[in-house]
Amino acid sequence: MTDPIADLLTRIRNAIMAGHKVVEAPASNLKKEVARILFEKGYILSYKVVEGEGVQGVLKIALKYNQKTKKPAIKELQRVSRPGLRHYASVEELPRILNGLGIAIISTSKGLMTDKEAKKEKIGGEVLCYVY
Repeated sequence: MTDPIADLLTRIRNAIMAGHKVVEAPASNLKKEVARILFEKGYILSYKVVEGEGVQGVLKIALKYNQKTKKPAIKELQRVSRPGLRHYASVEELPRILNGLGIAIISTSKGLMTDKEAKKEKIGGEVLCYVY
């Protein structure tokens, strides 16, 4: 597999379209950080890493849906930076998603953070994905 982040985002997208409550993916430190950001911003219910399965374990993500309408909290997951075409942005060029309603996950020298946190820290980095 050449792009594990795209694989994680595709698994989440497919699980949402199928209406699943939980999605599993092979764990890595980068995927754990992406799941942490999605949890902190309210796009997923919870996540945990089950050790023992695979090299680093399995990442289990509980997806979030509206109780009344059954619509998912994540409307769109879009991969931006790819292994063949990296997308870097300085602090002035950081994207604003849906006029501030969505988030962009940025890989910076201080770790993974959202576009708002990166602007606050005044650092740029690689734009991994958009979530809204």
